[in-house]
Amino acid sequence: MVRRARRINRELAEVYPYAHPELDFRNAFELLVATVLSAQTTDLRVNQTTPALFAKYPTPEDMAAAVPEELEEVIRPTGFFRAKAKSLIGLSTALRDRFDGEVPGTLSDLVTLPGVGRKTANVVLGNAFGVAGLTVDTHFGRLVRRWKWTEQEDPEKVEAEIADIFPKSEWTMLSHRVIFHGRRICHSRKPACGACPIAHLCPSYGEGETDPEKAKKLLKYEMGGYPGQRLSPPPDYPGRPAPPLGATADPA
Repeated sequence: MVRRARRINRELAEVYPYAHPELDFRNAFELLVATVLSAQTTDLRVNQTTPALFAKYPTPEDMAAAVPEELEEVIRPTGFFRAKAKSLIGLSTALRDRFDGEVPGTLSDLVTLPGVGRKTANVVLGNAFGVAGLTVDTHFGRLVRRWKWTEQEDPEKVEAEIADIFPKSEWTMLSHRVIFHGRRICHSRKPACGACPIAHLCPSYGEGETDPEKAKKLLKYEMGGYPGQRLSPPPDYPGRPAPPLGATADPA
């Protein structure tokens, strides 16, 4: 299983050499806020919402002082806007009062912020600070169970078991590759098995459409000829991978 898992990771690295977080952000605070907003919605919807949000509230101090109803109206398109607004004001207040207005760079500090769990903390650590972490979102959990890397359902137990399979240096990029694959090919309800580049390694091959032509019609984003979820170019951040030779920095 470990050998197969590591081979899947290597082959995904060839398929998605440019894998990256698909949320638009320019600094750690923007990534933290965007990740909180991304719960129960798409990264694309968040990327459509955050320009106006950060124009109005560019710093933790600004967001901490937000009128809740006004903040709710800005983030309404992302859904669950009342709960999210409460989390954003709470975490911004904590950043202002306890961390001098700066996003902390440790897991133990990040998870003390309102609305921030291990998944969000690992996204921020891996992509704003270059600190290795596994992002166990719904895509990641679904795929690692399909690949029989774990049978766990609890995200923290999934994280612990996957961490034992791969070296720490692979954690952040492994997360991006698995999430890319889950969004584009290995979908929840109709995985495109017949168009999957790692089908020969998958113990769950056949759960989805195996006919190549029918499977191809299920592909999403750039695998299906459509753009990815980003709306603006990414910044130079520690966790950002180099683009493949001959490609632009952000093919999606």
